Amino acid sequence: MQTERFIQSLADAADPVRPLAPPWARTAVWLTIAVPYIVLVVYVVSPRPDLLAKFGETRYIIEQLAALTTGISAALAAFATTIPGYSRKVLIFPLLSLAVWLGSLGQGCVQAWLQYGESVLSLRPDWFCFPGIVLVGAIPAIAMVVMLWRGAPLMPSATVALGGLAAAGLGNFGLRLFHPQDVSLMVLFWQFGSVFILTVLAGCVGRFILNWASVLDNVRRQVAIR
Repeated sequence: MQTERFIQSLADAADPVRPLAPPWARTAVWLTIAVPYIVLVVYVVSPRPDLLAKFGETRYIIEQLAALTTGISAALAAFATTIPGYSRKVLIFPLLSLAVWLGSLGQGCVQAWLQYGESVLSLRPDWFCFPGIVLVGAIPAIAMVVMLWRGAPLMPSATVALGGLAAAGLGNFGLRLFHPQDVSLMVLFWQFGSVFILTVLAGCVGRFILNWASVLDNVRRQVAIR
């Protein structure tokens, strides 16, 4: 009887549990944090002088939309992986947009090579790409980690890698609004390469960032605030 009373007392004292919002809703919240920050960074650094002209170039638009779609779909997939039982088919979307992005850059490299010859295949240092993407993607990355802590760390490495891809994708999108580097090979190597490196690094530290201990600590902090 004492055990039954103990269980009943726990049930009576328990607060109702509010389920996580759907991944698309959490992605929308994340974007409301990320987009204003990206706009602010672009404004402070100053948009590239030929930005209006670039909006008339099909390849630039495709690459920008692919980077943006990759970021959004990766965020959606990251949030989905923290919900038990949620369909893993959502993981296909960032892969598709990533393939479009990579394919567009690859086609640009081939066209430039056919038009101008081997001279366009030479790489020049562009050390601003990596820190530029980190700068633009910093707040989106922090917001992503904080929001992921509210889910279940079912596949932490993949989840954090997707979160890193989301932040890096938006970071690259914002970078090209003020960084005038449009040679396809340079964009492929320095910018897409930076996104790839950041995604891999995020996946490598996923188990340290997102685990049951971090989730429980976050829950304790929320309870303490109440």
